[in-house]
Amino acid sequence: MTAPDSRPLRADARRNRDRLVEVAVQAFSHDGPDVSLDAIAKRAGVGIGTLYRHFATREELVDAAYRSELAKLCASTGELLATRKPDEALRAWMNGFVDYMTTKRGMADALRALVASGGDPFSQSRAMLTAALAELLEAGAAAGLLAPGIDPEDVLFSLSGLSMATAAPGQQARVGRLLDLLMKGLRYR
Repeated sequence: MTAPDSRPLRADARRNRDRLVEVAVQAFSHDGPDVSLDAIAKRAGVGIGTLYRHFATREELVDAAYRSELAKLCASTGELLATRKPDEALRAWMNGFVDYMTTKRGMADALRALVASGGDPFSQSRAMLTAALAELLEAGAAAGLLAPGIDPEDVLFSLSGLSMATAAPGQQARVGRLLDLLMKGLRYR
């Protein structure tokens, strides 16, 4: 990440920015869109001036928080494939996707406010998620563990629907069972 004038951020500035984004995700997810920026700065251990040097507006911070969670999820494919069999990597990624959707739901009001102000945090989401799933599905098919030719967008829609259906109180116990059921349908027969 570079500063607005295109110079790379110093290590301490990068740490501050990353900490602000991390705290913002938690704050927007748990406290709602109206959490004060001062409270976020304090929780991150920086002053409000530092927050504003990195994020001139609340909308910029919301956008950065959302994109950070998306990037973490999508970037996890390489680590998962390096440490697990492809089908196990896909299943672990699915758990991460459900967590991502839970965080996104928690940030829903903040994201709606961002969209209302003209921002588009979702412009690249679908493409990034589809690419991550494609990588996992292709690795699983190449290993003979998952059926070949599965459309990653079909899996993405299935995961999205599953996440929405299990968002209601009392439905969390179903998540693991439904993910296992989805995995059964993806395995090579």
